[in-house]
Order: sequence, then C-alpha cells, then structure tokens
Amino acid sequence: QVQLVESGGGLVQPGGSLRLSCAASGFPFSSYAMSWYRQAPGKERELVATIAGYGGIPHYVDSVKGRFTISRDNAKNTVYLQMNSLKPEDTAIYYCKTERKNYWGQGTQVTVSS
Repeated sequence: QVQLVESGGGLVQPGGSLRLSCAASGFPFSSYAMSWYRQAPGKERELVATIAGYGGIPHYVDSVKGRFTISRDNAKNTVYLQMNSLKPEDTAIYYCKTERKNYWGQGTQVTVSS
C-alpha cells in the first residue's frame, strides 16, 4: 500500500536549519509531483512547496522563497525540504503529499524557538 513517512523535524533556534525527508513507497514515485504542506496551531493547512515528478522549476509559497528548497531523489523515492533561516512563524506540523490521488504522510513537527 501507499506509504509516505516524514522525518527530520525537531526543535531549532531562530536562524537555524532543518532538513525534512519524506520516504515514499507503493506508487510510481518518479511520475508523481510531490508537495510539502504545513499546518500551524489554529491555522489552516497551507502549501509550502511543490516539485514535479522529474524535477523542473519548483513552486514555493512567498513566505519561504529564498529560505526553503524542495528537491527529490527518484532513485531513493524520497523528497526533501531544506529549511534555512528558520523563523518562529515557520513552527508547524509539516506534511508531504502526492499531487495526484492526494496521499498524505503522518507529519513531522517543526518548532522554531529560542
């Protein structure tokens, strides 16, 4: 069956970095666009970044442009989110999702606090 397993979240100070990973299985990974979403407490879930199946130009929400980078390794069936210059407002649960058939991972908590 389809599985998306996120990892790499944690507690980091403002200005710090984290790299999230999402390991996928159960579907033809390289033919699916993949996205990272996040949901902060009391807020709606929002799209953070999307990357096409074979790479190409990623899409980012304005609030993370220049700080976050989405990438993928189709040989490892994994999508990544490199997050730099983290801010307290980046605190959220981060989810990976397929852009076809809407498969979701379980999420990983990112907390940015001093």
